[in-house]
Amino acid sequence: MFSNRDPSARRIGTDNIFIKNLDKAIDNKALQDTFSAFGTVLSCKVATDHSGHSKGYGFVQFDSTEAAKNAIDKLNGMLLNDKQVYVGPFLRMQERENFLGKTKFSNVFVKNLSSSTTEEDLAKIFGEYGRTTSIVVMRDLDGKSKCFGFVNFENPDNAATAVQELNGKKMEDKEWYVGRAQKKTEREQELKTRFEQSITGTADKYQWVNLYLKNLDDSIGDEKLNELFSVFGTITSQPRFGYHRQQLVPGIRPGGGPMPFFSLCTTRPAPASWRW
Repeated sequence: MFSNRDPSARRIGTDNIFIKNLDKAIDNKALQDTFSAFGTVLSCKVATDHSGHSKGYGFVQFDSTEAAKNAIDKLNGMLLNDKQVYVGPFLRMQERENFLGKTKFSNVFVKNLSSSTTEEDLAKIFGEYGRTTSIVVMRDLDGKSKCFGFVNFENPDNAATAVQELNGKKMEDKEWYVGRAQKKTEREQELKTRFEQSITGTADKYQWVNLYLKNLDDSIGDEKLNELFSVFGTITSQPRFGYHRQQLVPGIRPGGGPMPFFSLCTTRPAPASWRW
């Protein structure tokens, strides 16, 4: 993944674009090569699964809104590796919610109900905003309320008003969530997107925080390394000589002999002068 190391630039978000329906053969470099024709690319990533295989979508951030708009205008709907791709603005979660809020809907989802709330109670409350065609409180096999339900309006404008007025309102010491009822596939996609964005954000956050050194002189120990590196920032984990997943005596290989390498974790990204 090619990525801009300046987190403030990534957070701006106005020049980010989203690409989907990518051919599985397109990797980060191919994506960057394609989009760099429209301007300077600050970051570029194809989403992959745990095996490293492409999930068929990715993200690109340009250094200007003009470059992002030009890429969208020229590439949206075009064929890449014989597959028609979608290229559009990347929307943050709040922006997606605002977009969905503008979408016409008539079915409303309400949760965090009191266990004693009935369909009649919901009919009285939601009926103030317009004519309803169906109301249901979901229950288990024993008839016990699951504390959520659905209200369907005849008029989508009434449904939108009810969501705006009732979402977050306290009823019987319970704060209701009221929103557009989503299909199962929509909920799954939203959860999937949130998870993948959190993973990407975590990876960016800790990039260049853990350092690895090798070819050290046998005489260099923990104290000397702490002395050398602590001037650049707080070290959160002490350097330890050793092999992955093994408990070893510092500086000793399995079977004897010094091990001239170590790992180090800091609280902030390492300066460029540390990298090789």
